This record gives sequence, C-alpha cells and structure tokens, in this order.
Amino acid sequence: MGYWDLAEGTDCVQKTWITTKLATALGLVGSAYHIVAFQPDSAVAALQRATNTTVTMATMGAIFGMATCLSAQARDAPDDPLNYFIGGCASGIFLGARTHSAITGTSACLGLGTLAFFTKVGKMEGWKLAASPKL
Repeated sequence: MGYWDLAEGTDCVQKTWITTKLATALGLVGSAYHIVAFQPDSAVAALQRATNTTVTMATMGAIFGMATCLSAQARDAPDDPLNYFIGGCASGIFLGARTHSAITGTSACLGLGTLAFFTKVGKMEGWKLAASPKL
C-alpha cells in the first residue's frame, strides 16, 4: 500500500512510516553520492557522514508525514493542500534547527512547504510532469 492509497488525515502512523522509509532511502542515496564526490579521509568519517545525512533525512520524512496527517485531522480539512505546506514547512524548520541557521530554516520552510503544496495540488488536479509513452 502506498502513501496516496491511504485517506488523508487517517492512519497517521502508517503514512509517517511510508514517508520515513522514502526519506531514509533518499538520504542513503544522497550520502553515497556525497561520499563519492567528496571522499573522506577515513572509513569512519564516511560512516559518520552517511549516518548524519540519512538520519536527518529520515527525521525530516517522519516530521513531514506526521505534521501533514495531524494538520489534516486538527483542521478537519483532509484534502486541503495547506496541510502539505504545513508538513513541508515543519520539515524545513527542523533542517534549520539541525544546521543552527534561522536563514536555512526559513528558506527550507518556504521551499519545502511550497513544493509539498504544489505536489498535492498537482495530484488533486491530475497534473502530468511527463507524458505517457506511446506504444
């Protein structure tokens, strides 16, 4: 069962688990590319870098999933794209706190919130980013 298969504002634990798994996978891939591009001095440094990046991304995914679901429940507006903005913004605020930077947190809040908002709008309206292949 996928993220979009579950009704909005319901089964928050399952939705959070799905977003956490996806963000963890993205964190692993991103940290692997970073380690290849900027090779650390030792294997321990590589492991620390990979762990730091992956845990940060996993936490951001969990925050997004839980904040989006709880916002849908609290606002009693399950299909409102504003819930996704709130979830993305909460993830961005965490990133700012993690980096000890208010500028990073503010810009990540606005950027991730806007991205999540338009992802939900696009899903609701059936936007296509790429055409289906013609066979």
